[in-house]
Amino acid sequence: MNRFSIVTQVAVTAAALTFSVLAPAATTSEINTRVDDALNRFYAQNTNHREMARKASAVLVFPRVTKAGVGIGGEYGEGALEVKGTTVGYYKVTGASVGATIGAARRSEVILFMTEAAKDKFLASNGWTIGADAAVAVVKGVGAETDTETMQHPVVAFVFGEKGLIADVSLEGAKVTKLHD
Repeated sequence: MNRFSIVTQVAVTAAALTFSVLAPAATTSEINTRVDDALNRFYAQNTNHREMARKASAVLVFPRVTKAGVGIGGEYGEGALEVKGTTVGYYKVTGASVGATIGAARRSEVILFMTEAAKDKFLASNGWTIGADAAVAVVKGVGAETDTETMQHPVVAFVFGEKGLIADVSLEGAKVTKLHD
């Protein structure tokens, strides 16, 4: 790889990570509006999603997760945790990757905690990492059907509404932490 390519990669990655870190946090009102919109899109894509969310112990929604990078990448998003339709907390998701990320994209994520134990473990954590703190079944595309095996997982995540071009849609390693009350 030539020096220009390396400098370009470093510059793009630095810009993406800087954007993620310096982007002003949304207000709770803005997050609530975005969460409602994301849930409406989630429910509209598959008739089973509303019932699945109703059965879940908690629903964590990240309406806008931005991921960008070239070789080294970063991601950031803000969202809310709902229990029985009531917001109980605000969270951010962050992550970094090396080697697998090329491009920039935005997507929405809905994470369903299907058991009380999974919800309680999440609430008790001081930073929850997908894949390390919980095995998460990931369903890509909202219209995708979930099978019986997927629904046996205590945590099921849906990734949808992808815009942009990126070669990595993994949630593995993403860290979820409390944003504010």
